Formats: sequence, C-alpha cells, structure tokens
Amino acid sequence: MNRDWIATARTLSEALPYLQRYAGAVVVVKFGGNAMGDDEAMAEFARDIVLMRQVGLNPVVVHGGGPMINDLLKKLGIQSEFVRGKRVTDKATVEVVEMVLTGLVNKRIVQAIMDQGGRAVGLSGKDDDLMVCVADDPDLGFVGKPVEMNVQVLRDLFTAGIIPVVAPVATGMDPNETFNVNGDTAAGAIAAALKADRLLLLTDVSGVKNEAGEVMTQLTPEEVRALTEKGVIAGGMIPKTETALAALEGGVRAVVILDGRVPNACLLELFTDHGAGSLIRSTEPRVKPRTK
Repeated sequence: MNRDWIATARTLSEALPYLQRYAGAVVVVKFGGNAMGDDEAMAEFARDIVLMRQVGLNPVVVHGGGPMINDLLKKLGIQSEFVRGKRVTDKATVEVVEMVLTGLVNKRIVQAIMDQGGRAVGLSGKDDDLMVCVADDPDLGFVGKPVEMNVQVLRDLFTAGIIPVVAPVATGMDPNETFNVNGDTAAGAIAAALKADRLLLLTDVSGVKNEAGEVMTQLTPEEVRALTEKGVIAGGMIPKTETALAALEGGVRAVVILDGRVPNACLLELFTDHGAGSLIRSTEPRVKPRTK
C-alpha cells in the first residue's frame, strides 16, 4: 500500500475535530500578494476555498490587485503619487482601479474557483451597497474608509451555496462616487460585519515576528500593541495588525496573518494542529470542538 495514501487518510482522520469545529463558520480570506499573478498558485488557492465550502464552511474571498493596477496605469501613462506609502487616487486612477479590480482580477478568481468545481460570484463593495465609504484622508483622494456595511447579500450567497468573491471598490455617500479601499481594510470590515469566526490575511511574509525575529504563533491584542510601540512590528505589517485589531473589536473571533506562499496555507491553518501563521485573539480558544 502506498505510504502517501495512508498519510492522506490519517490526515483526514486527524482533521475531524477541526471539521466539526468549523462547520457552518464564516471565514473571510484576504487574497493578495504573489499568489495572484501565478496561475498554479491561483488554482491551488481556489481548490482550498472550494474544499472549505465542501466541508461546510462559508468562505468569503476579498482580494487586492496592486501590481496589476500598476501595470495598467503604466500602460495608460497615468502617473501615481504615493503619500505615506498609500496611493493617491484621483478620478482617472480610481477608474482604472475599478476596471482592474472588479473586471480583470475579480473574474480571474471567480473563474479559478469554478474551474475547481466550486460555485462563485464576483461582486464589489458597490453591489447591493455592500460597502459605503467616506474619504479616509483628504491627501489621498478617493481612498475610502468603510462607514456602512450591508452584508446581507453575502449571507444570501452562502445560503445558495455560492462563494462570494469581493473586489475592494466601494460607493460613497454622494451619487457616482467611487472609492478604492485597501484590500486588508475591506476584508476586516466585511469580517466584522459578518461577525466572522476567522479572518485570514494571506501575505508574502511568514507571520508576526518578535524581537528575536521568530514567528509568534499566537498573540493577544495587548502584545500586538506593545510590539508596535517598540517598533518590532513595523512597515507593511502595521496596516495588517491594525486591520486585525479593528476586526477583533468589531466582533471577529480571531485573525490569522499567514504566509500565502506556503502551499495550502488556509487548510494548514484551519484543519491541522500545526497552523500556518500568527493567530491574534483576545479570547481563550475552545479546547473541545463544538458538536451539534
């Protein structure tokens, strides 16, 4: 008998408590980084999402698309300015952002999920007024901060057995206003509005590191704040941990910052003892899986 098959069967058997624990749970996954530009990585991500849905979870995919936006802006000869690491989004830029995110990137992910045998529907924060924004910072133009969330459309899709794939483009308070929303921010706002069980932020790093440079597998919000004050959490990790803390305050049970470059990172995190990143939570985990 092939050893790999035996190992696969054992892995499935060991996953049972986790499968029971997450049955019916809402899991919001922020998909971005290198995996988006790579067809093989995209297919693997899509397979993981379809498997989650198949075993009774309710996954919601929220995606970014920075590199693809940059490519098209360059082709169109539109210059981008950056203020404090964030793109200044004028009228011309926000039109390109909307085209790339809701058109190209969103449908590519939907297609990848369909190719793996799942059912997916792509939408943006504009659809059914899912995400209504105000300007986050006058210096940044049309960069939005979500102020009103209407997530019933996502629940309707779960009930129909469909995986929602959300592009982080939102509507404003005024007619015809369009806002570009940071992908992590959008995922956090959606997770909070759904009171999700998990928010998984896929990144191109191995997790939150301590002063010694080791990945911390579990942290509390207090530890995150302390590490930020000391400057240990810095740079690109700050917006991710800020999103995590805001999501926890909004009612998400736990947030995981995990390495999207690891094969099957989402499955490792949800269905094994090992986990695949840094889990941030303020409550003690339930030791015994919930049973029906």
